[in-house]
Amino acid sequence: MSYSFDELIDRKNSRSYKWDQVGPLFGDKDILPLWVADMDFPSPPAVREVLHKRVELGAYGYAIRTDDYFDAIMGWFQRRHHWKLEKDWIVDSPSVVTTLSLAVEQFTAPGDKVVIQTPVYYPFYDVIESNDRVLALNPLINQNGRYEMDLEQLESLFSEGAKLMLFCNPHNPGGRVWSRDELLALGDLCLRYGVTVVSDEIHCDLIFPGHEHVPFASLSEELAAITITCLAATKTFNLPGLHTSFMVVQNSGMRARLDKRIKTLSIHMAQHFAQDAVVAAYNEGEVWLEDLLVYVKGNLDYALAYLEEHLPQVKPMKPDGTYLLWLDCRALGLDKNGLKQLMHKKAKVAFNEGSMFGVEGEGWLRVNLACPRFIVEQALRQFCEAAKQ
Repeated sequence: MSYSFDELIDRKNSRSYKWDQVGPLFGDKDILPLWVADMDFPSPPAVREVLHKRVELGAYGYAIRTDDYFDAIMGWFQRRHHWKLEKDWIVDSPSVVTTLSLAVEQFTAPGDKVVIQTPVYYPFYDVIESNDRVLALNPLINQNGRYEMDLEQLESLFSEGAKLMLFCNPHNPGGRVWSRDELLALGDLCLRYGVTVVSDEIHCDLIFPGHEHVPFASLSEELAAITITCLAATKTFNLPGLHTSFMVVQNSGMRARLDKRIKTLSIHMAQHFAQDAVVAAYNEGEVWLEDLLVYVKGNLDYALAYLEEHLPQVKPMKPDGTYLLWLDCRALGLDKNGLKQLMHKKAKVAFNEGSMFGVEGEGWLRVNLACPRFIVEQALRQFCEAAKQ
C-alpha cells in the first residue's frame, strides 16, 4: 500500500462534530466516537495540497465553477462506474440532504406519500415530514442476514398513489450494494407506475471486492428520465465539512425546475475551496481510494472475527460496501435506552443507536469503521467486555 491509515489525527477541540459533540450528546467527553459517518483519516495528499494553495491566496472572495470541475466528475464516473455523463446534467447542491429535500418539495405536494425503504439514513424521514409529506414505508426484508427488497409491498404503495421514492444505493445502514437485477426489477415498477426516483448514491465509491455499484440512472434512458441521482466526493475522500455535492439529472424539465429553486434560494454560488478539492480528489485520489478500501475491508474482517469470538450473540450484517457495520444486538435483550446505557455509560463508546434509522432498527447499532485499526480494536473490546458484565 502507498498510503498508511494507522495514525490517528487528533481532532479533539477542533470543532469536530464527531469528536467534540460526544460530551454534550452522550454525557462524557472521553467516549470513543465511532458514530457519525465521517472518517478519521487524512484526505488524499493532492486534496490537502490544493487547499493549502487556496489558503495562501489570502483573499477568499466569490468563486466560479470552471470546466475542470465538470471534467473531473465526468472522468471519474466514466472510469469508476462506466457511466458517461454530460456536463449539462450536473447541478451543484450544498449537500445530498439538500437535494433530497428539494426533490420532495418540487415533485410532490403537501400530503403526498413519499416511499422510503426502512431502516434507512435518518434524514430521509426528516426531509419528507418537514416538507409536510407523508411517509410511505417499504421495510426491507432481512433474509439470512442480508437485506432484500419487498417488491410486492412496494408495488402496493405505488398502486395507492405514491409517485416519489427516496432510494439508498449503497444502502445506509445495511451496506447492501444492490445488484443490477434488483435495480432493474425496481426500475420496472417505477416506470410502470410513473414514480420519480431520487437515488442517494453518495457511498458509491466505497465498494468491497465481489460487488459492483450500478448507478440506477445508467440502466436505461427511460430510467434516467425519471431519476435524480445524488452524489458527492465527500464520503469517498473525507470532505464533508466542505459542504459540496452535486446531482445528475438527465431530464431537462426536472433539471430546470431544480436549478431554478436552487437559484431562488441563492445556494447556487461556487464555494471557494470545495471545487478545487473535488478536482484534486477525482483526478489524483484513485490510488489513495484503492488503499483505503483495502484498509477498511481489513477493519471489517477484524470486527467480524472479533465479534464472532467474543460476543457471538451479536450478529453483524456483512456489508457489500460503505465503511459502516450494522449490528443486530437484539439478543442482548436491551431496549434503545438500554443500548445507550451500555454504550455510553459502561463501554464508553458511541455507535449510532439503531432506532434513529426507523422502528426496524430498534435493537441494532451502526458502527463507523473508517478509523485506525487500533480504535476499532479498542472500541470493540470495551463494548464486548461491557456487554458481558
